[in-house]
Amino acid sequence: MYSSRAIPQHAEILGDEVLDTEKLYARRFHEVFLSFRGEDTRASFTSHLHASLQNARINVFKDDHSLQRGEDISTSLLRAIEGSLISVIVFSINYAGSRWCLKELVKIMECRRTMGQIVLPVFYGVDPSEVRRQTGEFGKAFRNLLDKEKDELLEWKLGIGCVNSQRQYPELREAASLSGFVVLNSRNESKVIKDIVENVTRLLDKTDLFIANNPVGVESRVQDMIQLLEQDQSNNVLLLGMWGMGGVGKTTIAKAIYNEIGRNFEGRSFLANIREVWEQNVGQVNLQEQLLFDICKEMTTKIQSIDNGKIILKERLCHKRILIVLDDVNTLDQLNALCGSHKWFGSGSRVIITTRDRHILRGNRVDQVYEMRNMDEKESIELFSWHAFKQASPTEDFVGISKNVVEYSGGLPLALEVLGLYLFDRAVAEWHCVLEKLKRIPNDQVQKKLKISYDGLSDDTEKEIFLDIACFFIGMDRNDVMLILNGCGLFAEIGISILIERSLVTVDDKNKLGMHDLLRDMGREIIREKSPEEPEMRCRLWFHDDVHDVLSDQSGTKAIKGLALKLPGADPKCFSTNAFKKMTQLRLLQFAGVKLDGDFEYLSTKLRWLSWNKFPLTHIPTNLCRRNLVSIELESSNVKILWKEAQMMGNLKILNLSHSHYLTHTPDFSYMPNLEKLVLKDCPTLSKVSPSIGHLNKILLINLENCISLCNLPRSIYKLKSLKTLILSGCIKIDKLEEDLEQMESLTTLLANNTAITRVPFSVVRSQSIGYISLCGYQGFSRDVFPSIIWSWMSPSNNLSSQFQTSSLMSSFAALDVPSSSSDELSAFSNHLPRLRSLWVDCKSEDQLSLDSKIIVDTLYATVSKELESTATTSQVSDMTTTLIQHCTQVQVLGSKHFLKSLLIQMGMDCQVTNILKEKILQNMDINGSGGCLFPGDSYPDWLTFNSEGSSVTFKVPQVEGCNLKTMMCIVYTSTLDITTKDGLKNMLVNNYTKANIQLYKKEALISFKDEEKKRIVSSLEPGNKVEVVAVFENNFFVKKIAVYLVFDKPIGKTRDLYYLPDLNDIACSDDGSECSIKRFLTQDEPTDDINQNRKKKSRVE
Repeated sequence: MYSSRAIPQHAEILGDEVLDTEKLYARRFHEVFLSFRGEDTRASFTSHLHASLQNARINVFKDDHSLQRGEDISTSLLRAIEGSLISVIVFSINYAGSRWCLKELVKIMECRRTMGQIVLPVFYGVDPSEVRRQTGEFGKAFRNLLDKEKDELLEWKLGIGCVNSQRQYPELREAASLSGFVVLNSRNESKVIKDIVENVTRLLDKTDLFIANNPVGVESRVQDMIQLLEQDQSNNVLLLGMWGMGGVGKTTIAKAIYNEIGRNFEGRSFLANIREVWEQNVGQVNLQEQLLFDICKEMTTKIQSIDNGKIILKERLCHKRILIVLDDVNTLDQLNALCGSHKWFGSGSRVIITTRDRHILRGNRVDQVYEMRNMDEKESIELFSWHAFKQASPTEDFVGISKNVVEYSGGLPLALEVLGLYLFDRAVAEWHCVLEKLKRIPNDQVQKKLKISYDGLSDDTEKEIFLDIACFFIGMDRNDVMLILNGCGLFAEIGISILIERSLVTVDDKNKLGMHDLLRDMGREIIREKSPEEPEMRCRLWFHDDVHDVLSDQSGTKAIKGLALKLPGADPKCFSTNAFKKMTQLRLLQFAGVKLDGDFEYLSTKLRWLSWNKFPLTHIPTNLCRRNLVSIELESSNVKILWKEAQMMGNLKILNLSHSHYLTHTPDFSYMPNLEKLVLKDCPTLSKVSPSIGHLNKILLINLENCISLCNLPRSIYKLKSLKTLILSGCIKIDKLEEDLEQMESLTTLLANNTAITRVPFSVVRSQSIGYISLCGYQGFSRDVFPSIIWSWMSPSNNLSSQFQTSSLMSSFAALDVPSSSSDELSAFSNHLPRLRSLWVDCKSEDQLSLDSKIIVDTLYATVSKELESTATTSQVSDMTTTLIQHCTQVQVLGSKHFLKSLLIQMGMDCQVTNILKEKILQNMDINGSGGCLFPGDSYPDWLTFNSEGSSVTFKVPQVEGCNLKTMMCIVYTSTLDITTKDGLKNMLVNNYTKANIQLYKKEALISFKDEEKKRIVSSLEPGNKVEVVAVFENNFFVKKIAVYLVFDKPIGKTRDLYYLPDLNDIACSDDGSECSIKRFLTQDEPTDDINQNRKKKSRVE
């Protein structure tokens, strides 16, 4: 059987022992009960055994020390036996001559049968067969006892034991049949005692796993993990994944956690090296059996198959609170076999899964993922020093070179330990030699460990992608690399995702591909070791000397798929194109500071990536086969025109001619219809962009930054529907952007600072897609920048009113924040208020707020009639689609000409309480024929309600202990003379008198708010704030009443049960629609001590 800890040979005797820890732990007093004959072993063997068990931190019951004075010795012993997990019986020559020992034996065997107590027999100076048959000196002592008791019923004296017709005692026979430890005169007592202690320790799971001699950085990571494990304070089962590259210390941290918290559980198991064991014969079933044994201490159950094991594990573990560590899991089959689901384990259980493959942890397979971090410099130096110098820091002569080794190791604990041990007690000269060698050939131990992840890749395409990235693409944009590799037929999207999941590749916040230096070297060594002496036979060449030799000797072969040579200096090194004649499989070529002389037709027709920094020619040679090229990158080139003779390049996705100072005009783009990325950064003589750029129907990015000679853009560029990013910054002669820009429906990023453009065109703000802008000194996300742009248009110093009025911006205006306004400033653009999606005004005082609020409301009502005519069509549609305007009902009041409408408006975030309140409101929004409407009253602390007649309600935001204001709901009751499908709502106004600010929201804004905008509405309302909510409706709507609900919710991680229905308020309107009254109805189950008994609603807060 597989085990993470060695099981002594004595353990095979425990084949029929079952330790039911769930029963025993419930009433456990001791871990081990020692049964022995005092006159035989008290002062010798038993004394030494007792001391050794105590030294191993095992709680032992020994009758001459553990019984409390004054107790009945018989009752105390029986209770001690029942309360022990393991009983160790020391059978000596005179053991069976004691009625007391036999009575202990009877109780011990009873506990074994009924409670699963483990029994370990020790045969001290007697043979097990003598005990079994009661023969020899042992049997003589037993017969003497029987002879003494011949006139009495021995079975009555001993409890449930009895002597059969052969004068044999069944409990002795049963106990002696259990294999144990035999101590004859020839045996070494100290060795046996050590074995017994080890066996007991293992059975009690007292053994800690070895972590490290110098556990640098372990404690902080352990605490981070424990914090995650304890984050959920409920009794739920929690599965936690640990993800990271090989050698980063996942197993070490998992062991430390296992040691630290494992004893807090009913059982624990650490299954190590699952990936390796799984591949062994019957390793899969052995892992399941090991898990069963570790938790249940059961060895008798034999698992026949993986599926059978799943059923057994689920049945045996589902009632136990346990800790399990599954170390080095690399397939879902392993996870499913050992940890099928949360339901396999008892409440409060914790399962830790370490893996190199993030995919194993995706979906709902785990609750949390802890990403292992590499060591920082301080930790790295300390760990390395413990192995290289046997102290916490380097010796004086090795400080500098130690930092070099640490830098090479990249914070990987495995490399720090291996290299530290390798360099221990070596001279400085040897250290330098080792470092130079490592640049070419990685350390074998590190290489072997890291290569496990590479070997685990499922197919050749994933391995090809890994090797290409290791040799050529580190630091490049992920999307660019995917385009290139897809052009090579390598299915890069899924391939790179898998490499990231396996911790072989990283992607930073700028979308650049990365790779740990040691993984890079591992990949390159895989290539080198296949042909260590003949570089021309390797599939990829990247090392300067190797590439130089192959090109100089013209020894290239068809084995070469990729080649990179980057030379420093101003003078390029020249090679002949003949060197490429036999490189027929070459698909990746990267040059810098290199010149080729000869016929370019020798370059492979399979070439997909041509990256040539400082390209020396004035144009790409005509005989270079371009039809399969995916990416052309000629930065800092001498190109004047890209080519003299155009070729159709249907596969070209990337064209980068940045820093080409002699380029005068762009090529004809109609020959590259699938181009996605055009980069012409810093081309100072570029003066013309071909109108054919409008044919690039798949273009995503155009970068013309610092093209200082470019005066304008072709009008066709504005027809690009797919373009997402346009960069014009530094184009100092471009003085305008056409209004056609709004046709670029996918444009999300516009960067055009430091140009001749002096005014942001209306088309920019009209754009429905732009998310980030840098233009005319405005820079940031559109939601933050557009208000300032609009404010600049509205400034009295800008005579833009005529443009404003004729502009089609209308309701598409962005939100507008007005800091420290004055009433004069507000009046200057008040005519445009109805067009704003939202307005935030910071006032200087409460008096100014009152004045500004009046200006806003008067303006809205004054312009509402004109706006109704222009927006009548769209408003009806939006009424039906909103999720914030939840419900609208209409009914004619009996005996009246008035039609009553009720409207529910939500301003803020959804939560559990919101949904409950919403449901209750909607259930009671049916207006009856008499004009009455029931709606919920207060339900502290979930929601509080305020209401008032008319179109506004004022209140003070209450303090609700332990809760946060989550949302604000408004119910507005209106009446109209005519039946209509419209709800009539135009704007909602929120005035905060305490903070002196005004929030104005157009109905269309409420409909389309994003989460951050919803949060902003309520986040500004704090306890104690005096707030007024105003509803602005169309002129033909009369607002009867408005009710506001403030909904509170507990912070994340806390829950609250709602136990009762709130009271209901009834609004009754008179027939003529001129009066409203409120009636209050208490629900039958409403608690009398509720806050509703202690507060009265007020229509206004004075």
